[in-house]
Formats: sequence, structure tokens, C-alpha cells
Amino acid sequence: MNDAMSMGVHRLWKDEFVSLLKPGSTRVGKVTRCIDVAGGTGDIALRILDYAREKKADRDLVVDLVDINPEMLKEGQKRFRKTMYHGTPQVAFHVGNAQELGQERFPDSTYDIYTIAFGIRNCTDIPAVLREAHRVLKPGGVFACLEFSKVTQPALASMYESYSFSVIPLLGTIMAGDRASYQYLVESIRRFPSQEDFSRMISDAGFEVGEPEDGGAWRNLWGGISAIHTGVKVA
Repeated sequence: MNDAMSMGVHRLWKDEFVSLLKPGSTRVGKVTRCIDVAGGTGDIALRILDYAREKKADRDLVVDLVDINPEMLKEGQKRFRKTMYHGTPQVAFHVGNAQELGQERFPDSTYDIYTIAFGIRNCTDIPAVLREAHRVLKPGGVFACLEFSKVTQPALASMYESYSFSVIPLLGTIMAGDRASYQYLVESIRRFPSQEDFSRMISDAGFEVGEPEDGGAWRNLWGGISAIHTGVKVA
């Protein structure tokens, strides 16, 4: 579905997302702890591990990969079996709900980085997701979200709206025989808060965010088709 909505460009957006975070440490023995939520396929977790290894020679970074859908997690596990991280303590898979991760499995102030990519808009209680993210992050930890957003350029907005509501459901019918799911995808993106409103929600959850503008609290990608939002837990 991300391929349909982004015309395949979501892979580049995910690369930029992880590069922006610069995960990992050059300090020997320093363990960077990451949690990737709604990340069942492993796209983000694998990029985080690769970035730390390739850019910082860090083989100590660990990622807890969480998804509410066990079948999606199985896909991620299959993918990781083909990598050097399989069977190592650097990655672990958990079935879990972003809105209620659970204090026993995911204690307070555990992680340095929390990521969620193309998943938060499907959650029924976004403020609960943000509160849980704030809870599990250490002071100084970074919350980062990559999500489809609101196009800011009028000409592009009109074109993308037409593509979304005319072409995407048709592609769903042709490629997957499932028009309804692709129609839901389009509508879920339309309902998702604007960049400014979502940034305010992140701030309300206790995070420190930048100025409410592109390049501050968020970074627009491709004119706002998607956006990267970040926040820092200060206490």
C-alpha cells in the first residue's frame, strides 16, 4: 500500500528518516536502545541497524521491533533471517499495542530512540501512542514519526488528491482485488492531523519540539506528501 500511495518513493523517505536520526554511537561499549513501533516488516529496524554499523561501526545498538499484527512480525522475522543480525541480541520481535505497550515488557525510561513509520494514523488513540512513547523514552530520548501528511503546495495538492481518490482504489482492485482497503488508506490519510496540529499533539504529550514550521518541528518530504516529526523528552 505504501508503494501505491508514494509511487515507490517511501523507500527514499525511510532512508532520509533514519539518516536524520543518526542512530548509534562511536563510543565503545555504549549501547543505543531503539524501539520501532508498528514496524512489523522490519523496514525501519533494518535501516537503523545498517546505519549504525556502516556509519559508526556500532554493533552494540539494539532494536525492539513491535507490531500489533503477528503476521506482519512473521514477515519481518523472515526478512531478518537473511541478514547478519539474525540470531543476535541486536534485534527482538514483540507483539504489542502502540497505545498500551505495557510497563512490564517495556519499562519507563528505557529507550534512546522511538520510531514509528506509516503506522500512527491507523491507531484509534493517537494521544495514547504519544504518551506511551514519552514514557518508554529516556530523558533526552528522541521520538520520530514518518507519516503521510498534508500537501502544502496547491498545484501538487490538487494532483495528489486526484491521484489518491481516483487511481489508488483502482490500483487496489487491479493489484490486490481489494478496493475497500485502499480506499480506507486514502481516507485515513485525509483524516490525519495537519503538520501543525500533529506537532501540537506531540508537544502536549510532553515532548520538546521545534518551531511550528517546515524545518522546525517537522520536515516535509515531497511538498508535504509525507512528513518527519520529531520531539525530545526533556524530563
